[in-house]
Amino acid sequence: MSNGFLLGRFMPPHAGHVHLCETARRLVDRLTILVCWLPEDPVPGPLRLAWLRALFPDCRVIGREGIVPRPHARDPDLRPAWREIVKAVHPEPVDRVFAGEASGAWLAEAVGAAFVPVGPRLHPNLSSAAVRADPWAHWPHLPAPVRPHYARTICLHGPESTGKSVLAEQLAAHFGTIWTPEYGRLHCETFGFDLDDAGLVTIAEVQQAMIAASLPSCERRLIADTDALTTAAWSIMILGHVPDSLVASPLADLYLLTDIDVPWEDDGMRYFPDDERRRQFMQACRDVLVRAGAEWVEISGSWEERFATAVAATEALGPP
Repeated sequence: MSNGFLLGRFMPPHAGHVHLCETARRLVDRLTILVCWLPEDPVPGPLRLAWLRALFPDCRVIGREGIVPRPHARDPDLRPAWREIVKAVHPEPVDRVFAGEASGAWLAEAVGAAFVPVGPRLHPNLSSAAVRADPWAHWPHLPAPVRPHYARTICLHGPESTGKSVLAEQLAAHFGTIWTPEYGRLHCETFGFDLDDAGLVTIAEVQQAMIAASLPSCERRLIADTDALTTAAWSIMILGHVPDSLVASPLADLYLLTDIDVPWEDDGMRYFPDDERRRQFMQACRDVLVRAGAEWVEISGSWEERFATAVAATEALGPP
């Protein structure tokens, strides 16, 4: 059995790293990938480790926190240190060391392995530093597991019959991305309208899972038609309280709060037709945003004005 080894900071992993690792794993029976990091790194090491494990589940991916000597240094005194570092994560003999830089030759010599250079010609101007500086400009080169870290989630939030679903679809088309539909409607169609704590918690959990599952496929931005905070507002209206787990859910980067200044329409799945209950629902939607410390913009006016305001607010929300 042949064993391969490569290492990197992968901060973050990009298409060049993927090409290196994919090439290496095809040339050996077992590939070990060492992810190195420092506590103060701008992208957390454990997160990078999780990304590499998601990208290469059939490889042995190991993390190491702490200062390591730079392998391109030609000081012979560093070779024993590197032999120990590699041995700790790869106790078997290493047959091939893979790298995109000439420093790989020094490391291969230190551990008694053959060096296989996998050059950066496929992506000559791509680097992790460039990705960190402008992740959206390098979006096509970001692997799917990495994209949620740099994506922005814009969530439609507000009472029923205020145009959230239509606006979500319009925004997704405008920004060339995808949108996550509302799960609560499907839940009620399937299980009925008599909702209790457990039912509302389930709706919120599934909605959040759908959003998380959509992020790797989005184009810089993900548009969500409601999330757990919207379910929290529904809980206030239906139950008179909010289950704790709803307010503990991750927040969207921006909420677009749709006002009730449009006619209420009965589509067979609506709860609160009278004006007073609609006002109470609107206030509940505001209250959960304020309590959560969310960033939000109110959307009101004609359908054209609502769309224009939503586009402007979304455009103002740049990359993280």
